Amino acid sequence: MNIIKTPIEGLLVLEPQLFRDARGYFVETYNEERYLQAGITARFVQDNQSCSSYGVVRGLHFQRPPYTQAKLVCCTQGKVLDVAVDLRKDSPTFGQWFSVELTEENHRQFFIPRGFAHGFSVLSEKAVFTYKCDNLYHPEADGGILLSDPTLNIDWQVPVEHRILSDKDTKHPLLKDFDNPF
Repeated sequence: MNIIKTPIEGLLVLEPQLFRDARGYFVETYNEERYLQAGITARFVQDNQSCSSYGVVRGLHFQRPPYTQAKLVCCTQGKVLDVAVDLRKDSPTFGQWFSVELTEENHRQFFIPRGFAHGFSVLSEKAVFTYKCDNLYHPEADGGILLSDPTLNIDWQVPVEHRILSDKDTKHPLLKDFDNPF
């Protein structure tokens, strides 16, 4: 497994080893021992999957303490732009974001530790997105940052007129206005 460190401490891009032959391919999508060796100590307790069409942008979501979540995400069908924003108050990279393209072809995974907001945009006709979480989802702890926050200036790679958003995602506060529990 190839481990790519990002400019933001704790965010990792992982490239699992792919074995191809005439039958297709095989990839190990999770192995606790290998991930521990990579420094990922999260104990995953919940797996989620979403299916979305081109233009869907989900985020920027997080869970408030004590229900914060680390996530290991990947795209098993199609192509997404995955984004994580550092919300850790004491971090030298607070308010900075990093993005990575996750596709069914590159098999990349993105590890997002606790203390980050997370979102993705669908760049293909359809995308199936999976994520492992190290804490169970609690609706009362749900939080978010407005994905179009001008101070973040995230390029979602989907023109504004083609974006499909949930009503909830249009009502999140700006980064400067949210009550930061991290």
